[in-house]
Amino acid sequence: MTSEPKKYILAVQGEGRGHMTQAMTVYDMLLEQGHTVCAVLLGSSGTRDIPKFFFEKVKAPIIQLQSPNFVTDKKNKSINVTRSVIHNFRKIKTFKKSLRTIDELMKEHQPDVVINFFDLLIGLYYRFYKPKAKMICVAHQYIYFHPDFEFPEGRWLDKASIKYFTKLTASRSTKNLALSFYKIHTNNEDVVVVPPLLRKEIFELETKHDDFYLVYLVNNGYFEELLEWHKANSNIEIHCFTDQPDKIYTAYQFDKEKLFVHAINDTLFLEMMSKARGLASSAGFESVCEAMYLGKPVLMVPIQGHYEQFCNSRDAYKAGAGIFADKFDLTKLANFSITFDGSNPWFKNWIANAKHRIYNEIISI
Repeated sequence: MTSEPKKYILAVQGEGRGHMTQAMTVYDMLLEQGHTVCAVLLGSSGTRDIPKFFFEKVKAPIIQLQSPNFVTDKKNKSINVTRSVIHNFRKIKTFKKSLRTIDELMKEHQPDVVINFFDLLIGLYYRFYKPKAKMICVAHQYIYFHPDFEFPEGRWLDKASIKYFTKLTASRSTKNLALSFYKIHTNNEDVVVVPPLLRKEIFELETKHDDFYLVYLVNNGYFEELLEWHKANSNIEIHCFTDQPDKIYTAYQFDKEKLFVHAINDTLFLEMMSKARGLASSAGFESVCEAMYLGKPVLMVPIQGHYEQFCNSRDAYKAGAGIFADKFDLTKLANFSITFDGSNPWFKNWIANAKHRIYNEIISI
């Protein structure tokens, strides 16, 4: 795993935990092999708190930029497509300023390679500015480029939209790495299918089965559903990780001895997952993969209007990760966990050489 030292810039989509933890893993990997990470570009909507762990563990300069993103409804649950289009159109000047900032950083650092973790801004930058540095894209979403990936039936407009959006993030890319729940044996020139890129901490955890459930809410608007279930099952302990937990403590009354609400924290989240009876989440790729490795059943509740998570939930179901539903009804998770076999030897074999394989793909360009 050696090569001539190179200079890298990482571009990260900062909405949700998965892309950030993947970027952190690659960041550590590059430094271990003597490369330089000049800067990290973090694109986000500006309305969501960036987890503190990202700033604590990434020591390269982090430049936060406003990037196009989805807008949710007033309850912070479902995605409102019309409002999203209008909102992003109104911020075109802001996004143009972000692109100019990227151009200044690229000229300052002169990186050999840019690694894009599904950020749209850097894709647009490559589309319009055409820099010399090569770009490699790393994310689960690039699996959509592979002809053998099976989309759920129907919803052809959503399918076309997500494929087009994904293509924009990878404008003029040299290579696309698709993180996948499982192997796809056929080769394809548009994408290289690779194992999930999990944090090194997960491999050091001891798996237990304590008497509580773990919940990860990207959008805290779903807390009402969780609270409804908790009130009907008040004897069961729940640990919920979400953005801006202070708002939940202020807005809702609940038994704080049984329902615990935590700020997003990668280390604590993994520790809790290793002990939980099961995980309920919105079908984000990274957290589902972590649960699969730890042998935990997953209840996947895609955010309304979020086609990517809709696809993830069906894909992960086929991979044996768990079940999907329309709301956070933990009774379904409890019933499913009774017969769930969490040994997953095929999955552990799949990810065993992930670090080596992905690093070799990165340094090959």
